[in-house]
Amino acid sequence: MSLVDILNVTHRFGDHAALKDVSLSVEAGSYTVLLGPSGSGKTTLLSILGGFVEPSEGKVIIDGRDCTTMPPAKRPTTTVFQDYALFPHMSVGKNVAFGLRMRGVDGGTRARAAREALALVGLADAYNKRPHQLSGGQRQRVALARALVVEPAVLLLDEPLGALDLKLRRQMQDELKAIQKRVGTAFIHVTHDQEEAMALADQCVVMNEGRIEDEGPPERVYMRPATRFSAGFMGESTLVAGTVIDGGTERCVVDTSLGGIDLPYEGPVGGKVTLAIRPEHLRLDAPETSRGSGLPRASGLVPGWSVPLGEASVAEIVFQGSFKRVLATSSLDPALRFIAKAPATAALRAGDGVAVSCQATDIILLTK
Repeated sequence: MSLVDILNVTHRFGDHAALKDVSLSVEAGSYTVLLGPSGSGKTTLLSILGGFVEPSEGKVIIDGRDCTTMPPAKRPTTTVFQDYALFPHMSVGKNVAFGLRMRGVDGGTRARAAREALALVGLADAYNKRPHQLSGGQRQRVALARALVVEPAVLLLDEPLGALDLKLRRQMQDELKAIQKRVGTAFIHVTHDQEEAMALADQCVVMNEGRIEDEGPPERVYMRPATRFSAGFMGESTLVAGTVIDGGTERCVVDTSLGGIDLPYEGPVGGKVTLAIRPEHLRLDAPETSRGSGLPRASGLVPGWSVPLGEASVAEIVFQGSFKRVLATSSLDPALRFIAKAPATAALRAGDGVAVSCQATDIILLTK
């Protein structure tokens, strides 16, 4: 049984619909990430879950109760904001205990609970310090402890790592995931960072223009996105437009500017489709000069067989530490640029010719 049910929620700010008939279920003990660009509706949805915004239409059910019009203080939720919202004049311990104080919990119990919450986030020694004495990562942990100390059914996180530098953000991703597993509380986390979403989520929800474009485990959303938008937002891809010209129950042939490409998937015959290939799935080899100006038309009748995609000229190489990001212009379609990952040690230079290929099963077939 789901812990949170968002049922046909629509919200308007004047004439603008920020959310359009959104429905979503969140399981108890899960880590759900709402992901999307600015204006996609993810923060509005989080605000509705927290009770800071009342939806124009629809219902919000949390832990079996209709919370649609319930004020934030009465909901089984707490929110961690990007700016942490700590009280500078209070000690760390009093900041963490503040929610319990508002609920009328006695001082001794508040202090014990605050110390336990701080120990949970690795700040047992910070109880008597002031927020200004802590680093950004430590203040983020204090905000997390303050939210967890009241034992909410659902913890809402509004871009909580946005103010941290890259190294600290990655460290906090690991810690957030570990804490969530220890406490067992359902986390719902808003971000625009695709890597952060994939590092944290059990369930990844991709939003666009007030609607849910895609949802599921991050591996599935990345490897087999439901829409072209989801494929593009969850990471870079080489996109090739085509038309399905033949098909069956387990295969289809797509006519593209690179030739006919045989795929081990069913496709709508006559339908316009997009083929997406992730950078890590493209292989770059030395071109076979005996073939002349280009490789044969692409084919790959057996799943897993290599599909040649023609020759290309390397246009740009960017060293990114563990790999090189390579942009190469197709010789069969000069308007098409392949985006590939090559080993960091690859001896590639701008202007080099390469033969491009991939596995048939690594090509994503998008029908919308």
